[in-house]
Amino acid sequence: MSRQKELTRACALERVEKPASELIRFAVSPDGVLAPDVDAKAPGRGVWITASRRAIETAVAKKVFARSLKAPVTVPSDLAFMTRTRLEQRLAGALGLARKAGHLITGAAKVTSLVEKGGAAALITASDAAADSRRKMMQALRRSGREGEVPHIEALDATQLGLALGLEHVIHAALVPGAAAHSAIERARRLALFSATDEREDGTI
Repeated sequence: MSRQKELTRACALERVEKPASELIRFAVSPDGVLAPDVDAKAPGRGVWITASRRAIETAVAKKVFARSLKAPVTVPSDLAFMTRTRLEQRLAGALGLARKAGHLITGAAKVTSLVEKGGAAALITASDAAADSRRKMMQALRRSGREGEVPHIEALDATQLGLALGLEHVIHAALVPGAAAHSAIERARRLALFSATDEREDGTI
């Protein structure tokens, strides 16, 4: 079945059309405060900005939001930070749902086995994992012959992963194929896109 053409929106800062998945929508709350609407579901008018910290900070500085909305609006000075936090929360929520659905496993031994057998839809490593621990997991990925094919999510630290999964401390996890994995991978991709100007660009998400 052919894929539908992806929805596009115009970035109010750059004034160019882009796929909606590469933008963040911002909407005004009932009390007149602008907030990131990362799922693009809030009612009312919205403003779309390229999904990057720098673009959002520039839009705030240039008063793009009030101009686009044609109305007074309170714009938090830390809007870019708020946006990143919302994206992290959405990723954490998706990982939690994947675990409840039985589509996520934890524990170095189980994860290594799944990865080496080629059964992982995505590999998850805590952003604060020890270098040696990360190296061993990447070796397992190379042995599977799927390095570069399997997304490697490193957007959350061990504490964030633990809270998302209802566990005390999580260093390694893996997603198995399915709708829950697809949702988590897409949310990780959006967070990585947002963070690309701040962090390394080595293919991890």
